[in-house]
Amino acid sequence: SREEAEGEIEAGEHLDARLIVSGDADFPPLLAALDAPPPVIWAKGDVRVLHRQAVAVVGARVASAAGQSFARGLAKGLGEGGYVVVSGLARGIDSAAHEGSLATGTVAVLAGGIDEIYPPQNAGLYEAIAREGCLVSERRPGDRLKAQDFLRRNRLISGLALGVVVVEAEMRSGSLSTARLAADQGREVFAVPGSPIDP
Repeated sequence: SREEAEGEIEAGEHLDARLIVSGDADFPPLLAALDAPPPVIWAKGDVRVLHRQAVAVVGARVASAAGQSFARGLAKGLGEGGYVVVSGLARGIDSAAHEGSLATGTVAVLAGGIDEIYPPQNAGLYEAIAREGCLVSERRPGDRLKAQDFLRRNRLISGLALGVVVVEAEMRSGSLSTARLAADQGREVFAVPGSPIDP
């Protein structure tokens, strides 16, 4: 209803977040090109980064120190090359990717509402991205995340990027679902080579 919509907008504005509707000038062009694009997204932070060329870096939550170091360095290099780095604010590879690109531009796509910090241990990183980059969610402010929301989040991660780099993904993981979604969206998919005996 109109009242619910106005309540959602007011709740978002109270969080210093902004509703961006498909067709708005600030709506990310790569998301607009999806079939079908999300009708609305919430953004908190610098929305200008949503219009720069981006590469997603995703991977295992339980990642090795070497994998995290590689993701951090790769994100830093991508940022220095002019690309924004997109990831999902998860533990492990996602966190390392955001940390490596914080100074040059990073976007964190959230599974829950724009105010849902998950995992809670990433509260400091969430705040840093709100100041230096941009947080994005397709869910309403106040929405608590559910398991099925991660697939929606992964679709936005790949949808915002020209390509997806996968670092240390597990066989059944959100990272591989992001890679599949990226391939379906016509994006480039890259994998970081690891040990030949590592599944």
